[in-house]
Amino acid sequence: MGYREEIMKTEGTSFPGKTYTEVVLEPAYNEAKEHLLGPMMAINKAHLIMLQEQGLITEDDAKQIAKAIREIDLEALRTSSYTGEFEDLFFQVEDQLLQLAGDVAGNLHLAKSRNDMGISIYRMVLREKLLITLSSALHLKEHLLLFAQDHVETIMIGYTHTQQAQPTTLAHYIMAVVDSLNRDIRRMMAAYANCNRSSMGAAALTTSGFAVSRDKMMELLAFDELIENSYDAISGADYLGEVATTIQLAAINLGRVVQDLLLWCTQEFAVLKVAAPYVQISSIMPQKRNPVSLEHMRALLSSCVGNTNTVLTMIHNTPFGDIVDTEDDMQPYTWKSMDIMDKMYRLLAAVIGTMEVNKEVLLKRTQKSFATVTELADTLVRTDGLSFRKAHHIVSGVVKKALSDGLAANEITLPLVNEIAQQVIGRDVSLQVDTLRKALDPIHFVEIRSLPGGPSPKEMKRMIEERKTRQLSHLQWLHETKGNNERALQHLDQVIHGWSEA
Repeated sequence: MGYREEIMKTEGTSFPGKTYTEVVLEPAYNEAKEHLLGPMMAINKAHLIMLQEQGLITEDDAKQIAKAIREIDLEALRTSSYTGEFEDLFFQVEDQLLQLAGDVAGNLHLAKSRNDMGISIYRMVLREKLLITLSSALHLKEHLLLFAQDHVETIMIGYTHTQQAQPTTLAHYIMAVVDSLNRDIRRMMAAYANCNRSSMGAAALTTSGFAVSRDKMMELLAFDELIENSYDAISGADYLGEVATTIQLAAINLGRVVQDLLLWCTQEFAVLKVAAPYVQISSIMPQKRNPVSLEHMRALLSSCVGNTNTVLTMIHNTPFGDIVDTEDDMQPYTWKSMDIMDKMYRLLAAVIGTMEVNKEVLLKRTQKSFATVTELADTLVRTDGLSFRKAHHIVSGVVKKALSDGLAANEITLPLVNEIAQQVIGRDVSLQVDTLRKALDPIHFVEIRSLPGGPSPKEMKRMIEERKTRQLSHLQWLHETKGNNERALQHLDQVIHGWSEA
């Protein structure tokens, strides 16, 4: 026996081959019965309604097919195993309809292809998963806003280049996170808009000679727009790429924040204490409180980036034509990445909402830090009419001298400032002791930085209130969008139920 015959003996001589079943068809079937069955049946219902309204099938035939649709045992399909009798779930459902309604059920395939139907199914699944992720993102934003509200006066050091830069507040930092998250939310909403477009009526590629209504299908399935060009309808994959890149950027943004939070949990920083439900102890070191919830977030967010990269790479290798079969392989990576983001948003909201902040340590550290000396330079500009560059030169010398003398920032004296001023400008400055103390006070530093977006408590409170208003508009959009989708599916069920009972 030759090697070809040996392979055929193991693999079989007809479709589907054993390894092809194991590697491709069975995994795709399992994904389809879990994620795609509901939208598949919704499209069958909508297509039936449209065909009858367009006069392409009779009312009696429509009622017979509607009865068959209702009689399909969806739960049995969801728990079934792939046998190879049918290529995929699509053909298995079609066969059941033919068995239940007879040959008339074949008309349900009129002017409908697996191509346009498959793309619409994927878009319907993706839009629902996007709404879940969006809901969790808004949940996190709500908790971040509450956290920021509690810390508008929590003084801390802000860092640039990983070095102490200037005094700010914890609310200022968290509001930067809020605004970054808000941009992620806006990108998800934009991705939703480009995803929620109907391919139905494109058929295999070139539409159909039958007078189907593409607009009606769009309306029945709660799509917001029509993908007008029928070639684009079955070949365009950028909606999927847009979702992947949006989720990828969201994961990267959140990962950067989690990295900071982990650092602040160290004894050296001693800023944050994660609540007991989100830490684990060491098996050998009794003193350990490991913030494992944050560690898992960091790792899982990286896996999310990896999944989205896989999607983008697979799209890159797909020709500009029918993408349905390729999507069987790439969609699960998108779903998994969105599932991770949903969970990470919810977990971080719980951790943020329950963690403790060591305000005293943050304030004392800031008071001793030289992060305040930008304001000292600014003050010299005001009191002595110096250029900022000259004032910067004096303060730089003051810092070097203080460090060499082992002084903290709040221990800088006026004689020390004048000593350096004599070296730089040849005279004492007109700065007074009380003005010097104020210039080195981090609380004063923060309070006077009240320009739009600055860390002053007054400005932070304004920003928080404005973001709360924006949050309400996003929640309203989410509520209305979910409602539209649910009502569309309910309408399909009501019509089909009415026909099947007639």
